[in-house]
Amino acid sequence: MKNIKIYITLILSAIVFTSCYQDDIPPGPAPISLETLLTGYELWYVDYNATTGTGDIPFMSFAFTLSFRNGRLYANNNLVGIGSTGDGFGIPVGYYTTYDIYSTTLTIDHDLDGIVDFEVRQLSNDRISFYSRLDNVTYYLDGYQRDNFDYDKVFYDNIEYFLQEYEGWEKIFRSVTGDPNDFDSENYLAFPLEYSATFKSSIDDLGTPINNVFWDYVGAYEVFDVDGYDNFKILTLDYDLGYNEEFQLVVLDDATIELYHVNSNTFYEFSGRDFILIMRESGESNENEPVSIAGRKRTKVERRSLVREKHIR
Repeated sequence: MKNIKIYITLILSAIVFTSCYQDDIPPGPAPISLETLLTGYELWYVDYNATTGTGDIPFMSFAFTLSFRNGRLYANNNLVGIGSTGDGFGIPVGYYTTYDIYSTTLTIDHDLDGIVDFEVRQLSNDRISFYSRLDNVTYYLDGYQRDNFDYDKVFYDNIEYFLQEYEGWEKIFRSVTGDPNDFDSENYLAFPLEYSATFKSSIDDLGTPINNVFWDYVGAYEVFDVDGYDNFKILTLDYDLGYNEEFQLVVLDDATIELYHVNSNTFYEFSGRDFILIMRESGESNENEPVSIAGRKRTKVERRSLVREKHIR
């Protein structure tokens, strides 16, 4: 009888202890819906360099940012105007659907590319992934609010695309300082959308419309990172004639760049001419504005690095 009492006492003690222990465990975070997750950040930056898989979804390759607002999908496909176009959200490019609180499926109905289903995973508080089983590709996105989005970083991380967003660049300034050099006579530069590593240069008179410019020189260009700096790049122009030039490249605003010519210690400014809109929303047209719907998709950028010091005007 004594053994039975002891056994019963142990069982009751274990039950009470377990109950108390469970009461002490703080409740886990309440699950949130996919809609809440997606709309919790105003901008989702598409970290294209992190993309994995063999497939490609055009509208994901076009976009720098995506935004999800009340069933409407917005995208910033251009660097020019990012932060101001559509109040910072970009242009409307389609619709999206989320389902019940336990579903991780996101359906996007893009105006041009049609319907795509993604499985969405939350990787951290501000990082998610979109996986398309049909296309065998995973995209990674980082969440930001519009007021803490690092616009400078986005420009410098994607500066090759920025150079392509104008039909040409016209020289608007030459510093008084600096040695005379051959580049003084080159008044126009272009980085054609259809040729990712090609530049063109012209000595035509300032004020010439871009579509009337005769391109005197052509060659290959390359952009380099600079060790220890994230606020300028090095641009090299390798002319087909057999010589090359090196410049320090700084973005002054979304229509103006500064080039510091290393060999002559000369500063130049160039202003973008004839902005190219990368895919507009369906139904809108503007005969005076160049538009590229099929022209440019982002690719993984792999730059070489140089050791340089920044020159300030």
